[in-house]
Amino acid sequence: MTQQQTTQDTAAAQRPLPLAGVRVLDVSQVMAGPYACMLLADLGADVVKIEPPEGGDQTRGAMGFKMKGPDSMGFLNMNRNKRSVTLDLKSESGREVLYRMVKEADILVENYRPGVMKRLGTDYETLSKLNPALVYVSISGFGQTGPWAARPGFDLMAQAMSGVMSVTGYPGSPPVKAGVPVADIGCALFATYGLLAAYIGAKNTGQGQYIDASLFDSAMAFSVWDISEYWGTGREPEPLGTANRMSAPYQAVKAADGWFVMGATNQKLWQTLCKVIERPDLLADERFATVSLRLANRVVLIEALEQSFAQDTADHWIERLLATGIPAGPILSYPQAFESEHGRHRKMRMEIDHPVEGKVPNIGFAVKMMGTPQQVRRHPPRLGEHTAEVLAEYGIADDEREALAAGGAFGAAASARKP
Repeated sequence: MTQQQTTQDTAAAQRPLPLAGVRVLDVSQVMAGPYACMLLADLGADVVKIEPPEGGDQTRGAMGFKMKGPDSMGFLNMNRNKRSVTLDLKSESGREVLYRMVKEADILVENYRPGVMKRLGTDYETLSKLNPALVYVSISGFGQTGPWAARPGFDLMAQAMSGVMSVTGYPGSPPVKAGVPVADIGCALFATYGLLAAYIGAKNTGQGQYIDASLFDSAMAFSVWDISEYWGTGREPEPLGTANRMSAPYQAVKAADGWFVMGATNQKLWQTLCKVIERPDLLADERFATVSLRLANRVVLIEALEQSFAQDTADHWIERLLATGIPAGPILSYPQAFESEHGRHRKMRMEIDHPVEGKVPNIGFAVKMMGTPQQVRRHPPRLGEHTAEVLAEYGIADDEREALAAGGAFGAAASARKP
């Protein structure tokens, strides 16, 4: 690294992060809501995680990953850069505290089942009267309206009922979900994009708004290729394994020692591929003359290609294809991907300090902010760790906090944690 680059990086690190000064109340649990709020926290927002006193976020004790303390590795990977406050929103005292916090908040994110926040008196209609500029985000399985709105919704149900599972796996196989929680994470991303847009609008107009984000809608939003095939041809999309419904060859193929992925998605790459594997017969075969014909004859096309790929190793073919501009790569496990030279260079695994666990691995920042580099400013909070600290910022001193505790604001423990 040059001296100039070092100086630039130092100067960038001293600049405030883009969302510095933005106040976010994270009234959510498990994945989509907490993940969205972590993205905001990573960008500099002051995110206060409001948790039920008994047990907190369900993910704290979930997943069965053995840790030193009570919090799971999953929780630690979705809640860095936040502060934790325990509030019993079923109590009048707990709601009173939330109302005071809402008056100074910019954004609130919740993911209770539709109707719960209204019954608690913490819905958008109520809170927007206290703070008209509030951006209020509700995350649910199926949205706040419609015949499925009241159903409990998790990633699996959203994948199944949105159509995602109908195109996942191989033809004729039992139902298969995507290996990663695409509905949950997708919803977190869409919610973040929506709330940031609404926040910018509120800064311009002084008027916030309500955002209804769902796992179901988010999963359906990923169906660009699949639904385009149906709307364009009338054919119902089916599972294709690793193949692509718009181009061929573009999938995992088998070499002498295992599988790798490759794609020759246009005419130029197809011609190059035939030259690399020394198969002029495929180039002359009328069944493979165009992209449409290669798609129509994909099964026999892959069989023909694998006859050639079987003559050498996956590494050999990856190197040769890449040398000629054809996209190709190995199929890596998660440990291999995170420990790869490129994964390490991109800092996709980082370690953070935790007061109980010591050094804890975390997934790195998915986007790199060159002007204002993201940082881990706070460890994932222990349950209620910052209750007294945060309440003091809202003018709630020890005596008032004790009175609120007596009223049940902080649950059966009856007292907020002190610094």
